[in-house]
Amino acid sequence: MSLHRTGRALRRRSFLCAGAGLLGTAACAGASGAPPVAARPLALAPLPPGSRLEPLGGLVLDSTAIGFGGLSALHLDSALRITAVSDLARWMTARLVLRDGRPMALTELRTGVLRDGAGRPLPRGHTGDSESMARLPDGSWLVGFERWHRIRAYRNLDAPGTYVQMPPGLELAPANGGLESLAVLADGQWLAIAESSAAAQPQETRPAWLGGPDHWRPLRYQPAEGFSPADAAPLPDGGALVLERSFSLFAGFGSRLVRIPATQLRDPVQGAVLVGEELLRLGSPLPADNFEGVSAARVGDQTLVMLVSDDNQNPLQRGLLLLFVLADH
Repeated sequence: MSLHRTGRALRRRSFLCAGAGLLGTAACAGASGAPPVAARPLALAPLPPGSRLEPLGGLVLDSTAIGFGGLSALHLDSALRITAVSDLARWMTARLVLRDGRPMALTELRTGVLRDGAGRPLPRGHTGDSESMARLPDGSWLVGFERWHRIRAYRNLDAPGTYVQMPPGLELAPANGGLESLAVLADGQWLAIAESSAAAQPQETRPAWLGGPDHWRPLRYQPAEGFSPADAAPLPDGGALVLERSFSLFAGFGSRLVRIPATQLRDPVQGAVLVGEELLRLGSPLPADNFEGVSAARVGDQTLVMLVSDDNQNPLQRGLLLLFVLADH
């Protein structure tokens, strides 16, 4: 049965078994024979009329069931499979279960460790601080690391990782301010954004690059005042989403999601400043936490946007998945 249906409610119900082409019902959730694991549903309040994103709901992740927390980058595909990496050099993948368009659970959970070029597990810390990820058109993966700044390519996430050429100048980024944002755009270009500038560079904008190995073009990215880029994701139209976050002892965590239009990414001149249009600022009535990952996927005739928060292995924080529809896309 096709996912392309008329009527908003039918479109929502179709998401659960998008890959199999079945209606999204509770029965479909158990088709694999595996019970839902690792998460419980979280209701999200509606946003004011005219908001660019419509909340569908969320999941509170169980780091004990998963085996780790600290999720720092995210990928959602059209079959509702979620893939994420942790800053502990670990990865997870699971299928998102929706009922009437609302997130209910995760099934088919698999986890593993990221590896070096010889296939040895990367240790957590300086060599294993994985902070960003992107999927290439052939299904392989890119993972960006900070502290020891670099990009590794993985045929599968449980395979050895090989080095790819990182953007020139990334090695100058602060140890804890490296490649938080990495995306492969619809036209095949790679977009990379560092969280922080080197000490000698202005902090109003952040280093950014477009292109890929042997074709990197230096740019700059303009976050909102007090915010830093935390992740990026491609949009089907050639544009990109950038997730920004902030933190202060008094205000706690803040997050905003912006969209860079395809026109800015088509053929920018070297040194051009990328500026996004704000789509969402997280705060009441939405939960505020340390959101570090964003992904977007075309499912049926709608664009879904998902955010993930990094719980920092802290019992006072939560690992959250939030799901939205991009209303005007």
